Amino acid sequence: MIQIRDERATDIAARERLLDTCFGEARFTKTCERLREGRLPAEGLALVAEQDGRLVGTVRLWDVAAGPRRPALMLGPLAVEPGLQGLGVGGTLMRAALARAAALGHRAVILVGDAPYYARFGFAAEAVGALWLPGPYARERFLGLDLAPGALAGAAGLVQATGRPAPAPDLAALVAAEAARPLALAA
Repeated sequence: MIQIRDERATDIAARERLLDTCFGEARFTKTCERLREGRLPAEGLALVAEQDGRLVGTVRLWDVAAGPRRPALMLGPLAVEPGLQGLGVGGTLMRAALARAAALGHRAVILVGDAPYYARFGFAAEAVGALWLPGPYARERFLGLDLAPGALAGAAGLVQATGRPAPAPDLAALVAAEAARPLALAA
């Protein structure tokens, strides 16, 4: 049985392995990754699908501005273990994420993804026609969804990251940990 739950810190390694499996190293070169880089997901909007104690799906939403003074969320990445794709896990994650976003008062969601897949959730290219992303992307894959009626009406301009910055690593602690490691002797 698939369970949808909040992502935990202990899920990070499994989530990263799943994303590597689904998208490979190319995921780090995408424009949307630049908007997520150095940021935390929107509060309460990092979800995972779990089956028998194993992470099998992930979705996260990120705070952005869809043009000047227009808060929105950017969805992505959505990933499901390859052996479970086509069985509804991704759809279940999407519906849970969108319902949670609406319940938290968010008004709009944008993403870059497969238009036929996301159309079933109400996403459309017309919703983001006057918006653009800060880097290369396939225009026909740039989609938006109003969670509140008219939320993206008149939205125009550059999409920018607005989310909470991720905590910076404690460099002193990293240096101390490295210094405490025993030296490896060459054979």
